[in-house]
Amino acid sequence: MLDDPLNPSAEGPIFGRADGAPAAWAVSCAPVPYPEAVAAMEARAAAISAGDAAELVWLLEHPPLYTGGVSARAGDLLDAARFPVFETGRGGQFTYHGPGQRVVYLMLDLNARRRDVRGYVRALEAWIIGALDHFNVEGRVIDGRVGVWTDTSAGEAKIAAIGVKVRRWVSFHGISLNVEPDLSHFTGIVPCGISDAGVTSLVDLGRPVGMDEADAALRSSFHQIFGATTGASAPA
Repeated sequence: MLDDPLNPSAEGPIFGRADGAPAAWAVSCAPVPYPEAVAAMEARAAAISAGDAAELVWLLEHPPLYTGGVSARAGDLLDAARFPVFETGRGGQFTYHGPGQRVVYLMLDLNARRRDVRGYVRALEAWIIGALDHFNVEGRVIDGRVGVWTDTSAGEAKIAAIGVKVRRWVSFHGISLNVEPDLSHFTGIVPCGISDAGVTSLVDLGRPVGMDEADAALRSSFHQIFGATTGASAPA
């Protein structure tokens, strides 16, 4: 079993590759339409599975949209006409994506890391928590609630969502970190099916963080949790 990634006891990346090979790290500057991103992820994951491509960590933004995971409940879509709605094969329920939110899709080969989906999700949580620590934001996980949470003046709120899929032990989909999105856009859904807690962002918490700064924190924390990265071109 994976050591607790919130309190790693071993030296080196806690969910690193056995061979130490770096994952490609790519950033898309222009918003990427959701169907194009899914097609690119599917193709890259298949290539990784076939041994024809390196792992990829892809950072991007989407135009405003809602996605429903495999556990999405129809009643949690409160305003279907507000933004485009996409059904998706990732885990989880409804979530929002849009400008000011850093979406990261991870196509990682768990055959080369660890065949442990639960451990992988815990490593994603630790990765986000480590990135938030760069801005003196205390992130945490809550039993029974997926994602990363923090305290606000109004109570606990989600700052990052997690939704993954694994096929042939290659991961895709990933995480979304609220840097400076329009938080009112979340009101068209019950985010992740949780109605008794809010959503927040780094800027909402009083941290004037730009996307480049958020990316740098994510990359630094990624190295601690998953290992080395190398620059690459975005797939779309």
